[in-house]
Amino acid sequence: MRPLSTPQTPSPPKRRPSRSTWLRALWRFSRPHTIVGTTLSVLSLFVLAAAAFPVTLGEGIALVLGALVACLCGNIYIVGLNQLEDVEIDRINKPHLPLAAGIFSRRQALWIICICAAVAIISAAVQGPFLWATVWSSLVIGTLYSLPPVRLKRFPFWASVCIFTVRGVIVNLGLFLHITHRLGQAIITPPVWVLTAFVLVFTFAIAILKDIPDMEGDRCYHIRTFTVRMGPRPVFRLALWTLTLCYGGMIAASLLLPSIQAGVIVPTHLIALVVTWVYGQRVSLRNQQAIARFYQFVWRLFFLEYILFPVACLLALSP
Repeated sequence: MRPLSTPQTPSPPKRRPSRSTWLRALWRFSRPHTIVGTTLSVLSLFVLAAAAFPVTLGEGIALVLGALVACLCGNIYIVGLNQLEDVEIDRINKPHLPLAAGIFSRRQALWIICICAAVAIISAAVQGPFLWATVWSSLVIGTLYSLPPVRLKRFPFWASVCIFTVRGVIVNLGLFLHITHRLGQAIITPPVWVLTAFVLVFTFAIAILKDIPDMEGDRCYHIRTFTVRMGPRPVFRLALWTLTLCYGGMIAASLLLPSIQAGVIVPTHLIALVVTWVYGQRVSLRNQQAIARFYQFVWRLFFLEYILFPVACLLALSP
């Protein structure tokens, strides 16, 4: 697909990177914020499951490491495929990424994502049906999101559905069912339903925020995101109110459910909400770097939830 106006983005010169440069590029290729998010989700859900079922140290380590291998490889496949299909767009929006910068060739990137997909599928298959279903469904949605001719990222509604379905529903419920199944009985406890609802809505905010700093490249290449259609200010406001709904809902859940310690949730979430609004009011929507920094700040709030929530649940179990 040709852009509306062809930007001057000359192909970067080919060069042979050193090993350290290549490893740093691989880390950037994996999109570190998504790797951290996936890792924390696995650890958090294991803690929630271990609170419901007895587990030995050896069992716990094996479960966590096995799930991490499958999920992280699946993560790299999804974000890597997206970069493989978005090289020209990324030369405008994210020129630091390895493919856009010319550090990785298309062939190298293709090998990386194929190996990661294979490892994710095989390792999930040998660990159990719930992890296999979690990984497979995530890979399928990630493929439909990026790969022509479907390429759901072209459509703002379906793009958002892809992101919050994987991060919000599939990861949380699938991983928890996998862990509890391995520990004795596949169940979903009330706190996990609460966490899933929170992450489901929170990732919608992430999905629409991520397109604001990418508006220029998306517009050139006919990616009709909410930001391209509505403009950055309404989308930014929508994201702030979505985050407010998330924190308000979690505070209400902690006050209603004895299995979630309100003494942890209420003050921390009120502070997070106030800081988010104060920070948000200071962000210049004309400054791409400022928007990108706020987007990374929201990801850190996402990380924080996967730490605070299991702590609140464990403290609620204390006599």
